[in-house]
Amino acid sequence: MIALLSPAKTLDFERTLPPLEPSIPHFAEEAQGLARSASKLTQKRLSELMHISPRLAKLNADRFRDFADLPERPALFAFAGDVYTGFGVDTLDEAGVAFAQDHVRMLSGLYGLLRPLDAIRPYRLEMGTRWAPRHKSLTDWWGDRIAQHLLAQLAEEGSGVVLNLASLEYFAAVKGRLPGVRVIEVEFREPGPNGPRFVSFNAKRARGMMARWMCEHHVSDIEAMRGFDSDGYSFDAEESDADRWRFSRT
Repeated sequence: MIALLSPAKTLDFERTLPPLEPSIPHFAEEAQGLARSASKLTQKRLSELMHISPRLAKLNADRFRDFADLPERPALFAFAGDVYTGFGVDTLDEAGVAFAQDHVRMLSGLYGLLRPLDAIRPYRLEMGTRWAPRHKSLTDWWGDRIAQHLLAQLAEEGSGVVLNLASLEYFAAVKGRLPGVRVIEVEFREPGPNGPRFVSFNAKRARGMMARWMCEHHVSDIEAMRGFDSDGYSFDAEESDADRWRFSRT
């Protein structure tokens, strides 16, 4: 089983890292090429494309301009958004991190597909961006490459199963391009005045917690993932079917 996560806009390149050996992203050259192309965009254009403030547009323009000289760190220790707060890599033991390296992948607009220890540089380039060199969007630019690499990873891992904990925006990069692969979709619900409801912030954290639980317990059998019980969540059999699972919190 391979669990898919989305990356995070929020990055942390300051915290102390444990002793570990970073790996090299499979699409490192593609990331360099995209960064060079993006460096030609004006701050105003970046602001429009990414729907960000002028301050953030300048930050990311500078990042693309200086990309080749920026510091690197393993992706799982660089991303710091809600999903990664839920994952809590800083408290995961060495064996759990090693398990993650084999069983967790992060989809990325810039890097395509990342292993947890793949070294990345600071960036912001969302998969849904309506820009790419000689293409109308990043998903068009990547085409089948991410899916083909994921298929190769699944063949090596041996299960033929994807646990999809990524957002719709990011999973679109491989959706419909994984023939023969069983994809388990997961949704999380919270108590509400009119019954179970979806809360984006909590769902993002729960995706990270589920990936963490998988790594912490070294779970490689997809059916065993029904036992996920972090933070009060439990599998809701009545609201689930074979490949779409709901976890609810009471």
